[in-house]
Amino acid sequence: MGPYLFDEFLASGLEESISPFLTRSSRKWSKNLSLKIAITSACLLALSFVLSFYNTTLSYFFLSFVYFFSGTPALLNTFEDFKNLEINIDVLMTLAAFLSLAIGSGLEGGLLLVLFELSGAMESMVTHKAKGTLNQLHQLSPRMAFVFDEDGAVIEKTVRDIQVGEKILVKAGEIIPLDGEVVEGRSSLNLVHLTGESLPVSKKMGDEVPAGARNLDAGLTIRVTRMSADSTLSRIIQLITQAQEAKPQLQRFLDRFGKPYSMTIILLTILFAISFPFLFSMSFFGWEGSIYRALTFMIAASPCALIIGAPTAYLSAISSCARKGVLLKGGITLDALASCKTVGFDKTGTLTTGELSLSSIETLQGNADPDFALQAAAALEHHVVHPISSAILKSHQEKKLPFLSLEDFQSHPGFGLEGTIAYDGKKMNARIGIAEFILEKIGPKEKEDLEMKLKALERKGWVLAILLLDSSIFLFRFSDTLRPGAKEMLDELGSLELEPVMMTGDHQENAEEIARLVDLKQIHADLRPEDKLQLISELSKKAPMAMVGDGINDAPALARATVGISMGKVGSATAVDASDVVLLNDELPHLSWLFKKSRSAIRIVKENLTLALCVIIFATTPALLGFIPLWLAVVLHEGGTVIVGLNSLRLLKS
Repeated sequence: MGPYLFDEFLASGLEESISPFLTRSSRKWSKNLSLKIAITSACLLALSFVLSFYNTTLSYFFLSFVYFFSGTPALLNTFEDFKNLEINIDVLMTLAAFLSLAIGSGLEGGLLLVLFELSGAMESMVTHKAKGTLNQLHQLSPRMAFVFDEDGAVIEKTVRDIQVGEKILVKAGEIIPLDGEVVEGRSSLNLVHLTGESLPVSKKMGDEVPAGARNLDAGLTIRVTRMSADSTLSRIIQLITQAQEAKPQLQRFLDRFGKPYSMTIILLTILFAISFPFLFSMSFFGWEGSIYRALTFMIAASPCALIIGAPTAYLSAISSCARKGVLLKGGITLDALASCKTVGFDKTGTLTTGELSLSSIETLQGNADPDFALQAAAALEHHVVHPISSAILKSHQEKKLPFLSLEDFQSHPGFGLEGTIAYDGKKMNARIGIAEFILEKIGPKEKEDLEMKLKALERKGWVLAILLLDSSIFLFRFSDTLRPGAKEMLDELGSLELEPVMMTGDHQENAEEIARLVDLKQIHADLRPEDKLQLISELSKKAPMAMVGDGINDAPALARATVGISMGKVGSATAVDASDVVLLNDELPHLSWLFKKSRSAIRIVKENLTLALCVIIFATTPALLGFIPLWLAVVLHEGGTVIVGLNSLRLLKS
């Protein structure tokens, strides 16, 4: 175990029970240590309370252990805070507990320490649970890998020392340690922790594979394309860490509010303790004394639940999103999402997949069957890799048509394909490609008519291919493929009172075709990047808006929108960097879920703050008037903290 492991652990923020400093047997005892101490102290406190009716000496004996187990850590932390001139909620609680002991209310002070320890343990568990996705990703990150040396032998090296271009061996069942390209082998990968996609993805030679994916079937030899700090897994961990550290405005206010508020409460407590005997003719000590009431006031007024109400809710929501394959760059993004009224969508690569599909086959000359034309085109396109080829072959497969025999195949890069089709004892010359490639083989009159028709279609933005089959001519029209779930997602956004708008650089006719399929009313087409940016600026002035895009040309608009949402799987690195939300698996249905989650997060934050404020407002004055005893103030204060934490955990549900 190298020294870098300890550095990584200390910087990771993970719980102590998995520390590399601990032995295997010690880790079992250190797991949830605060909770175990709180439970032990609670049992000792209960025993001390029972014995207080029969044997005071023995009661104090067990009570001393309560102060030792739960009070010592609190006291040490308080000394540390004093040394740093930091007055916070922990200082308030420790002062209240030991002052309770000083005025003869040792059991109430012990109860405060136990419940404070218990609520602290619960808060840590809530935070750890909320950061569960980040912890899982840290555990996914292998520290060692098997590398092929110059002689072809396999040696083990630390991931940090592996350079770009080196080849690594990843066996079945192992986690891929670094981003790379498969150079040997074929296997299925589980990407669930990276993209939220639970179905295995097949990878073969030449495919890129991300760090953090689990290799399921067989060994793979991978050429490293990114070093450890730049890997996909590291980038995702950085994004989640940034998201958890980027605090919303409310949370930043509460953080700043903690210190002056705590100082104010301490000063008021001292003021009440000193002045009440003179103002109301009461004693300093005793159950009805001013010090007792002032301490009760201090505990009731302490804002533990108020301080943790917002961060635990935001952390839980961010973690829930990350498990779904939706990365947010900060809790502030949840606030912004909840405020949005309009959602702008790029077309190509966002509402559509960016892959072509065959829309129609039109006979321009001759009387051959369009299905036969599709068979002839598939025979030619079967030999090449191209978006048009994929669309033709997919349509051919869907219609379950047989393949025709092809001879004398030739490819003319940038122009088209040609060959001889053998069918029913006859041979037919076939050509498919761009207009220029076909026009050179037909007569002047047909050439003129065809040129005019093609120019009109090209102006409308159609992607075209022409097939010449002997003397017959066919026009193949292609359109972008609608992304699965796009229409349902837009319908759900409508039900959330969010107005969708298409913003695309594509032609008006193509935009209208896609808009018709998804029943989208507002369309802005033929937009250059600067036009899209200007439109976003104008719409954002009316109401906060989100923008969803994937390309480099979308990056300015994503940065300008209230919330920029990028497609992480097909999107450009520029778009991902400019956005506030990344859909790792390009699942559009997650959009409506995301807006619902943001609204749920804001609602739960409000619930937490309302509960915390109610405890403070309705308990402080009765505490000063003597209607609330010290033990009840303790229960109200710490109980409110626990309830707020548990309420935040509701956001972890999908």
